[in-house]
Amino acid sequence: MDINLFKEELEELAKKAKHMLNETASKNDLEQVKVSLLGKKGLLTLQSKKIKEANKEDKPTIGQELNRVRSVIQTTIAEKEKEINDKILTEKIAKEAIDVTLPGNQIAIGHQHVITKVKEEIEDLFIGLGYQVIDGREVESDHYNFEMMNLPKDHPARDMQDTFYVTENELLRTQTSPMQARTLEVHDFTKGPLKMISPGRVFRRDSDDATHSHQFHQIEGLVVAENITMSDLKGTLDLFAKSLFGSDRKTRLRPSYFPFTEPSVEVDVSCFKCNGKGCRVCKQTGWIEILGSGMVHPNVLEMAGIDSEKYSGFAFGLGIDRIAMLKYGIDDIRHLYQNDIRFLKQF
Repeated sequence: MDINLFKEELEELAKKAKHMLNETASKNDLEQVKVSLLGKKGLLTLQSKKIKEANKEDKPTIGQELNRVRSVIQTTIAEKEKEINDKILTEKIAKEAIDVTLPGNQIAIGHQHVITKVKEEIEDLFIGLGYQVIDGREVESDHYNFEMMNLPKDHPARDMQDTFYVTENELLRTQTSPMQARTLEVHDFTKGPLKMISPGRVFRRDSDDATHSHQFHQIEGLVVAENITMSDLKGTLDLFAKSLFGSDRKTRLRPSYFPFTEPSVEVDVSCFKCNGKGCRVCKQTGWIEILGSGMVHPNVLEMAGIDSEKYSGFAFGLGIDRIAMLKYGIDDIRHLYQNDIRFLKQF
């Protein structure tokens, strides 16, 4: 093999490689050129196979020339690869550039639902009075939902709370009172009086109209200790009404009936629209009914294992939905559950 001719071929290959790389404009093209030059069947690989045809004394020189040309080609490929990558990055930066002088997009920030807002306002009031906030389960047993509330199976008052049964003895709770019974059973009165409220969602088979829903939210309160009287109940609920509806509100108690309290009363607050003069909101009476309450029935205490001769208490229950409607002038309870942004963002 003529070594001089071989050197000329290598020089031509180096020139050809440089030309091919200069014409390369993409990563894909660069990879193809790389394979055609340095791959198993590449041009340089074919040249290197000729070394076996050379004389023994020429092989070191031929090997050096092959390595030199290979190094030149690899260096040129690396430079070309960097050039292509830099170009891609420059184009990407130009394409994705952000004009920081443009005004930003307004991010919509959510807020509490009006029911949650009223619920937490009521909770804050009673926590400040030393009450516990106790949550309960929504699927309750008939025993705690009715019987422990002095509503045996044949009691006619059950008809007012005809509800959704899951099994024969389990139902979606009609009130949060079951947590009162459960808490009464385990409370240790040697450590102090029981003062609690129990908020949550309740269910009743009812018509869906402007003032009724098959589900609504309720908070029930309970205080049991020695020497609790009706005046304690009145003072607590008077403070509640003033806190929610204004310090100039007045309250009144009207006799009523609830199976789990005796005596039982409905609580009215002086109309905050007309200040007691009479208007459409209060139906010209000057008063608005807000909740039911009374002294805990002795049977309820005895069923929980509490001596009704020693201990007494009061209980009250109110609908959060109704309080929200009164407080904010909402005329249809269905607005609270339809997730209409136009309605919700008012609060």
